[in-house]
Amino acid sequence: MSAGSLFADMSTEMLTPVLPIFLTQALGANGSIVGLVDGIAQAVRNVADGFSGPLSDKLQKRKSIALLGFGLAAIAKPLMGLSPIWQGVLGARILDRIGAGVRSAPRDALVASSVDDHHRGRGFGLESLGETAGAFLGPVLTVLLLYSFAVELRTVFYLAFIPGLLALVIVTFVVERAPEGKSTSKRFAHPRNFPSTYWKYLLATAVFSIGNSSNSFLILQTQEVGASVFMTTLIYAGFNLVAAVVSYPIAYLSDKWGRKIILLGSYTVLVLVYAGFSFFQTIGALTALFLLYGTYQGSFRSVGRALASDLAPEQFRASGIGWYSATTGLFQLLASLIAGVLWDWLGHHAVFIYAICSGTAGIAALLLLVPGVRHGSKV
Repeated sequence: MSAGSLFADMSTEMLTPVLPIFLTQALGANGSIVGLVDGIAQAVRNVADGFSGPLSDKLQKRKSIALLGFGLAAIAKPLMGLSPIWQGVLGARILDRIGAGVRSAPRDALVASSVDDHHRGRGFGLESLGETAGAFLGPVLTVLLLYSFAVELRTVFYLAFIPGLLALVIVTFVVERAPEGKSTSKRFAHPRNFPSTYWKYLLATAVFSIGNSSNSFLILQTQEVGASVFMTTLIYAGFNLVAAVVSYPIAYLSDKWGRKIILLGSYTVLVLVYAGFSFFQTIGALTALFLLYGTYQGSFRSVGRALASDLAPEQFRASGIGWYSATTGLFQLLASLIAGVLWDWLGHHAVFIYAICSGTAGIAALLLLVPGVRHGSKV
């Protein structure tokens, strides 16, 4: 599953640096269209996250639904490159994000079932290592293709199909374990099936995520202080590399020390990074902060999903992880919309101050609402 995530995310991140350029320069779209394509695609992904988990639990099939998601995402990549108009790119991008959302929860449920309770954090850490490594390698590969091999822009979209296809092939070799309680769980998950601690955790996640806007604002601020596009790309690649390096060790620590304490540390890193972006105005300082932010990315993603898995009943684990991912994604999308308004109307510092307030509130909510008790593994 980690190798599948690596190639799937490599395929996606190959296109992240060039999609806005393709839309504006090749298809004549404006900045509003770029934002529209990204916003709609992200919203579709979040909705798909929330539906694929319950469907996976209802059918008691993780692998087949995950494979469907991997396949849809792979096919969407060359379709974007074939599009003669931006509306075609939007349709293919929606298909891509549907695929990503469909595969997410059943993939995470497969990860959770592949390890015992006491090593679940490490399982998610290994999968996160694969995904963040793909996020690092994807843009690097695109830079090599464009600048070293001088391939055309559309060709990058066609080539992105290859790692997507490799991800699909790799996941076909996964052996799925039937969940316990199979004979009684062929129904959609109901909120009553989940303990109150799970819903309190989702509430704390929502409070925190509503200020955790897109990384684009950190990228824009880095460029504002004088970093070139090439240097900004390298900094962003370094951010993903740090996230990949720390994913497994931090998830390992969550098995030893508990998920809650690791997540509190992750939330604190975000608050410190946004405070630094608000205060410092030099390329060196923002580069260091961006790399530090990679430790947040590497810990929040893996440990957050591991805790959601801990708190969900096994037969409804995909639903629990799916609802957690949908909550995170939808509130981060809302955060990005709010941050965009703040950026335009109140100035750049307002975005970071807002994130500091939300992050601090999220720390308080996690401390007060989620007890540090054992649930298979330590919370």
